[in-house]
Amino acid sequence: MRLKVNLLALLLAYRSAAHPHDTFSVGHRRNAEHDVKPKEQVIVWVDHAGHTIGIEHKHQTPTATFKSSPTELPLLPNTDNIIPDNPLPKLTVEVPELNTNRGPRFGITYSPYTSHGTCKTFDQINQDIEHLRHHAFIRIYGIDCDQTKLVTQASRQHGLKVFAGVFDLHNFPDSLHYIRDAATAAGGDWSIFHTIAIGNELVNKGQNKPADVVNAVNTARGILRGAGYQGPVVTVDTFSVMLQHPELCAASDYCAANCHAFFDNNQLPETAGEYALDKARRISAAAGGKKTVITESGWPHAGQPNGRAVPSPENQKKAIASLRKAFADDPDLVLFTAFDDLWKSDNQWTFGAERFWGIQDMGREREREQDRE
Repeated sequence: MRLKVNLLALLLAYRSAAHPHDTFSVGHRRNAEHDVKPKEQVIVWVDHAGHTIGIEHKHQTPTATFKSSPTELPLLPNTDNIIPDNPLPKLTVEVPELNTNRGPRFGITYSPYTSHGTCKTFDQINQDIEHLRHHAFIRIYGIDCDQTKLVTQASRQHGLKVFAGVFDLHNFPDSLHYIRDAATAAGGDWSIFHTIAIGNELVNKGQNKPADVVNAVNTARGILRGAGYQGPVVTVDTFSVMLQHPELCAASDYCAANCHAFFDNNQLPETAGEYALDKARRISAAAGGKKTVITESGWPHAGQPNGRAVPSPENQKKAIASLRKAFADDPDLVLFTAFDDLWKSDNQWTFGAERFWGIQDMGREREREQDRE
């Protein structure tokens, strides 16, 4: 009877303040063995770790000798249904993948003509530029259709710079007035211009000799500096011409070269980026270490094969991805081109692809049907 009473007392003690009912730590209790009279009762209060925290005597309190030994508490109810394996919900954090295209990246070439070769209106140009706003700047080639003023106006609205230029040396240097007028229309603000180019592939096409182009670049720089423009002035030609004529680089504020792996019949789209990067490094080496910017590079999505270089939408995607990867640390790369140039015509060197270089994943398909109307 005594053992029963004592056990009952200790069990009650276990559920007392020493062991709150919502505490699930497994503790110990102690059985007290008394050398005392049977009428007397002693209750020992212990905590969850088995330490005595109090002794309660009832009736008389004779001297008692205690012998204690730890005894395991009865097993608590199965806590699997009380405490889940994961008592706190898992915190899920979305870690975005590294996006090398975050923010404006690279330049993109753009021609403001309809499929019939007529001039686009400002509203049409503005709509096109809106779809290109994830780039850093727009490269245009000439001054016709008042494109310098219209493209710079639209680009200002969308936070882009403009790589402008005169396409050839006809009416040069008077042709520079169109560029100056674009800045004047913006209150004399030249900050919109990324670069101003004097000619595009003039030596490669046989239109001008290298010395003539060098003189034109130097003349243009003097005129533009006098008008308030302090940015780069260059001439653009193919990478092979730049390697043969480093004086073109010397006259420019940086070396500006067009380079397309597609025109090398041994190239695959996966190597387009490394191909262009290698040519840029070679040009810089030939120019005494001067910076080189690849001012055109892309891949057609339709046309005829050039050996291993095959035009297709899938190959274009591979080539553009290769270019972005190879030039990840050089935001001045200029991708070719924003949209298909349906107004162009082919020759024996273009493999039926001249109209189909528009990058297909630009965010929308070119509105071909609208252009054809």
